[in-house]
Amino acid sequence: MSAAVGERLIISITGRRNVGKSSLINGISGQQTAIVSDVAGTTTDPVKKNYELIPIGPVTIYDTAGVDDVGELGELRVKATQKVLWRSDIIIVVTDNLGLDNYEKELIEQIERMDVPFLIVFNKNDIFKTKDSDIDYCKEKNIPFISVTTSNNNDMTDLKEKIISIIPKYFKEEKLIVGDLIKGGDRVLLITPIDLAAPKGRLILPQVQVIRELLDHDAIPIIVKEREIQGALDALKEPPQLVITDSQVVLKVAGDIDENIPFTTFSTLFARYKGDIETLVDGAKKIDSLQNGDKILIAEACSHHVQSDDIGTVKIPRWIRQYTGKNLQFDVASGHDFPENIEQYSLVIHCGGCMITSLEYKRRVRECKAKGVPISNYGVVISKVHGVLERIIKPFNMF
Repeated sequence: MSAAVGERLIISITGRRNVGKSSLINGISGQQTAIVSDVAGTTTDPVKKNYELIPIGPVTIYDTAGVDDVGELGELRVKATQKVLWRSDIIIVVTDNLGLDNYEKELIEQIERMDVPFLIVFNKNDIFKTKDSDIDYCKEKNIPFISVTTSNNNDMTDLKEKIISIIPKYFKEEKLIVGDLIKGGDRVLLITPIDLAAPKGRLILPQVQVIRELLDHDAIPIIVKEREIQGALDALKEPPQLVITDSQVVLKVAGDIDENIPFTTFSTLFARYKGDIETLVDGAKKIDSLQNGDKILIAEACSHHVQSDDIGTVKIPRWIRQYTGKNLQFDVASGHDFPENIEQYSLVIHCGGCMITSLEYKRRVRECKAKGVPISNYGVVISKVHGVLERIIKPFNMF
């Protein structure tokens, strides 16, 4: 599994204060990652630990503040915990001698609504015996559970096996960005303008992941900037089997590439890889019916310094206003904070999502669908307003 941030399995440990959540993350990782204390509320902000969970690969484990924290500051800590749970792929609910009381059962109901795999850990098994009523509850609801002592290495090994057993199927299967569109020996022309927002000496992550996958499938990637397209085509004896471009120059590249050559964008590939491509394409069609005063949310999965030609906050709003001729309002949400009141928006335009997991991306798409808000992504929208969307999605044989 790739170690890229957006590819890591996110495991969150939650429960009341002082039930041993921090001891549990230390026991799993085999390191003193989190501070352990008998004082309730020692963990304030979520603490994360990157860990190699064999045979799954890189994971990130979050230790969170107690869900029963009190006071004004405690309420803020609980909200921070909720945000972490929302972007988790697996949740571990920890309890001790209190067992599964109302706090835990309400938390379980919340997690079930989120549709996230989870298990119950009855901690401090060397001191307290797990209640028969709690075991019956888990069995009746078909909830995975385990009783452990965090200082017992055998218990921690059993817990890891339990975690592995509930990992979502899509994390265990090979997911392809572009590998199903090409075969060994295919020449793939990649148009990669140097993004001013990218750190010096590096390409942006979607480009790196595509290049790696092409190499893994024995294809031949040919990488040029937008000004070298014709030179690259002239150097080839035959046309490339596929062309992939950065969305920002899609209109120029479309004019340079023969209509018969399969052609798409990095961002559209990620729309298919991370989310629900059909929903994102349908969302882009909403642009045609936008009205004066409509609000549009630009949702970015990471936070970065905004450049004068930033794609999300500058270029996309400008292109949509030019395309529609409407007076539209654009809001921006960055990082893991996805607005709760998305009903106020006529359209959500999400980035490629390379910095969040597929589950978090799909959860955002599902939330928009449930609330009747169209959602699309950068590459799909850019292709739409430049009049090349049908050509860009043609390689996927969607329609």
